[in-house]
Amino acid sequence: MKQVAVEQSVAADPMVVYGLISDVTRMGEWSPETKSCRWLKGASSAEVGARFRGSNQHGWHRWSTTCTVTAAEPGKLFAFNVDLLNLPVAAWEYEITPEDGGSRVTERWTDRRATWVEKLSPLGTGVTDRAERNRSTMTETLSRLRLAAEAGP
Repeated sequence: MKQVAVEQSVAADPMVVYGLISDVTRMGEWSPETKSCRWLKGASSAEVGARFRGSNQHGWHRWSTTCTVTAAEPGKLFAFNVDLLNLPVAAWEYEITPEDGGSRVTERWTDRRATWVEKLSPLGTGVTDRAERNRSTMTETLSRLRLAAEAGP
């Protein structure tokens, strides 16, 4: 099972950081690949079991996924599973820990794709090395998140 983790120190309270991360409607502001997210079926905030749709783009490739919140612990942890056409794709986790008056954010991606899905994925996403692509986009995501959190409300 492939996994990538990236960390970033943020000079902001863990609750502020959690508020930004768990508001999935803002994910397009941080992520270079996720363009937008919207809550589904009456959900409006991060609660375990809530679902949202993510719209993604890499070059001319576009795709949407359905995500289900698996952890929502304010100030500590936000996580969700990603599925495409009812097939498991990934698990994402944002762990927030207090650090010297601010926070340390660890973003983790775990590949949940079956081998045959992994082999077909480049056709839909244009990404041949998903782990390396995610390492790059996760680093950028956390940098953008840090700037927003440190800028304040």
